Amino acid sequence: MDDMTFLAVTPHPTPTRELLADAAARRGLDVVELSAGEGAAALRGRAGGHYYGGPALAASVVEDLGVALLEPADSWLTGLPREFTGRTVTAGTFAQARRLTGPAFVKPPTDKSFPAAVYADGGALPDGPHPDSPVQISDVVEWVAEFRLFVLDGCVLTGSQYATYGRLDAVPLAGHPRRSAVLDFAGRFLAAGGDTLPSGVVLDVGLLGGGRGWAVVEANMPWFSTVYAADPGRALDVVLRAAGPVAALRDRDRRFWRAC
Repeated sequence: MDDMTFLAVTPHPTPTRELLADAAARRGLDVVELSAGEGAAALRGRAGGHYYGGPALAASVVEDLGVALLEPADSWLTGLPREFTGRTVTAGTFAQARRLTGPAFVKPPTDKSFPAAVYADGGALPDGPHPDSPVQISDVVEWVAEFRLFVLDGCVLTGSQYATYGRLDAVPLAGHPRRSAVLDFAGRFLAAGGDTLPSGVVLDVGLLGGGRGWAVVEANMPWFSTVYAADPGRALDVVLRAAGPVAALRDRDRRFWRAC
């Protein structure tokens, strides 16, 4: 059995999949594209597995891959102090969101079961999610700029602006005029609350409009996050930690192990 460290990737091509696969290959990892039909059965028992792809595929392959997926708790954002969120964020169910009588930003905590967006009221939410599905409900705010940060052991390895005023606008964090402000805020947050997140995580932060300062947007799983204009090689370091061998799982990360 070949014990070479490998990265198993989704069979669906995306720009991020290609960037991470190229970075992994340059590093000497074996990149294996998972078969949509056969899953990961051919990789069963092989050591050194890592994963990049969506949660639905992950549920059918991680056992064969021997991979532990890390993700923030669903309730993570709602438990942060307002000094870091800059807005009111509450946890609820899809049924409760359906009863909203005014505009709110509503999203599923980690999956993509419906689009995260500002909805005019509960009746504007799409059909489909189970009434008991968890959701996050927050104030409607204006984000001047939003940044994605790839964080490993409490340190930002790389990042990218990904939006301005809600529109896609990918620019590398390196050399960005707001780089120092982004890193200052992220550093302050990670010093205070880094232990509430997995050791490998994607942290999104942004500048609120109206002079309200910097705030946390959300946290995401690196193994299902877009790189945008971040350095793919440094982002790969975070992906490998967040979706690596069960045997290498650290004690501090066990509470973030996703049950598939």
